[in-house]
Amino acid sequence: MKINKVAKAGTLESNDALIMIMPNDNTGVEVEIESIVMKQFGEQIKKVILEKATELELDGVKIQVQDKGALDYTLKARLTTAVARAQ
Repeated sequence: MKINKVAKAGTLESNDALIMIMPNDNTGVEVEIESIVMKQFGEQIKKVILEKATELELDGVKIQVQDKGALDYTLKARLTTAVARAQ
């Protein structure tokens, strides 16, 4: 799926995440993560985002995640919402 415009979902409240998705000239999915729990859960956050991106068949996108301790299901929901808004 190709993304046409920049979109975001979420908040910067505790236990939430702000996810922004934007078109990228390169193929594939590029992920940037900023998190208060990066040392402990950075790899898990990236894994969850990439799995959901694959499920949504995303290509040629850049995803920026500002995490404030969100759980996996919250990250998935925020990414799904951002993708829906970007179409």
